[in-house]
Amino acid sequence: MTPSEFRAHVATLTDQLAGRALDAELERWLNATHGPGSATYATLAAGCEAGVRDGWLCNREGAGIRYGRIFKPADDLHGHSVDVVDMTDIAGPHHVHPLGEIDLIVPQDGSAATFDDRPAGWCVYGPGSAHRPTVSGGRALVLYLLPQGAIQFSG
Repeated sequence: MTPSEFRAHVATLTDQLAGRALDAELERWLNATHGPGSATYATLAAGCEAGVRDGWLCNREGAGIRYGRIFKPADDLHGHSVDVVDMTDIAGPHHVHPLGEIDLIVPQDGSAATFDDRPAGWCVYGPGSAHRPTVSGGRALVLYLLPQGAIQFSG
């Protein structure tokens, strides 16, 4: 998969997210409609894995975490930025999501890795939420969509 193909797949998803509240209902819908076992999950997971393998995703590293913003907020992405992190049994820096955050969790290497205690699938943080993103139980790639790219690191 190429970056432009990956972008097209993400844009197809963000089209379905446009206008939805970032809340528990959206998380339920994403897991029911686009969760593990779905074509969307398989395509986005394969894109993340290809991007990391081929070097166009997670091309930066700091404090034991590989990361990178592949796309800035754009109209075709319905105002979302797209970032991917590669984490193994580590907690990342605390941050706030002024407008919320939508995460796709993709465990790697056959592990049952979790992200913030959630297994493979989607998690949604509402506007104003904050956390210290934590991967436990192995390695995971996490794709995150940020409305307008809004994030505030706090330590």
